[in-house]
Amino acid sequence: MSRFTTDPPSAQVRLAYAVLILTTIFWGGNAVAGRLAVGHVSPMVLTALRWTVAVAILSVIAGPRLLRERQKVKAHLPLLFAYGAIGFAGFNIALYSALNHTTAINVAIWQAAIPIFIFMLNFAAFRVQASWAQAVGVVISLAGVAVVASEGSMARLMALRIGAGDALMALAALFYASYSVALRFRPDIHWSAHVLVMAIAATVISWPMALLELSGPRGIWPDGQGWLVIIYAAVFPAIIAQTLYIRGVSIIGSNRGGLFVNLVPVMGTLLAILVLGERFGAHHALAMLLVGAGIWLSEKGFPGRPGRRTIPKDET
Repeated sequence: MSRFTTDPPSAQVRLAYAVLILTTIFWGGNAVAGRLAVGHVSPMVLTALRWTVAVAILSVIAGPRLLRERQKVKAHLPLLFAYGAIGFAGFNIALYSALNHTTAINVAIWQAAIPIFIFMLNFAAFRVQASWAQAVGVVISLAGVAVVASEGSMARLMALRIGAGDALMALAALFYASYSVALRFRPDIHWSAHVLVMAIAATVISWPMALLELSGPRGIWPDGQGWLVIIYAAVFPAIIAQTLYIRGVSIIGSNRGGLFVNLVPVMGTLLAILVLGERFGAHHALAMLLVGAGIWLSEKGFPGRPGRRTIPKDET
């Protein structure tokens, strides 16, 4: 069921690169915020409140637009709700739950598997094949993520153990890959109304988990620092980054756009160095080189580069 269109103009592709890189910076900052949240707000409460705050902000920005497009939204409500439930709430709930059962290294590596899952789902559902360069690019980028996650230690990497947390993180990666691939069906609705409806869905899904957490010994209602983390997570990773990701994928497709996810642990590490004062090491430089080389190779070998007349729409 492939549909064909011309390759996006180079200016549009450059715009996609810019918004996707900015997306990874905000998502990388979310990892730093997550560290700052420890002891100040518990994970499920953080997830629920970030989306509640995001809905409050988006209601002011997008409320009038949502009212104007309510008929379109109503016609596509199940799809929009599924986007929010899977890509917004499901991913974060599974990720935060995984952190209670596995290491941050395992989480970073599983998150880097998102582009691989995107390739697999695109092929399984739509018979969209990745080029050899895209496949090699993913492997090189994954190696870069492994370097930064293991701090350049092969022994540390080999010592990793697979457990329940890894299963949860694999589920999180599958959630976000499914969401990314499903964006090909995104209805013609203004971005602000689109994100608002998805944020509402994420809020509805997240609160039962938060209330369950608060009923137990691990539940923590936010203090002052916790609220600062929540506000950052709501504005930048939840609203701005998600909007930019949708924009980037709409231009170059999920296969190409999803590969940029591998920049998230690299950006998170750089921001941790800047914000938390962590030390910059040679392994950080090597990781940046590998991830950048992987993305460059994937783009260099993209089958719809100039010279090709058509490419599958949203399957690039």
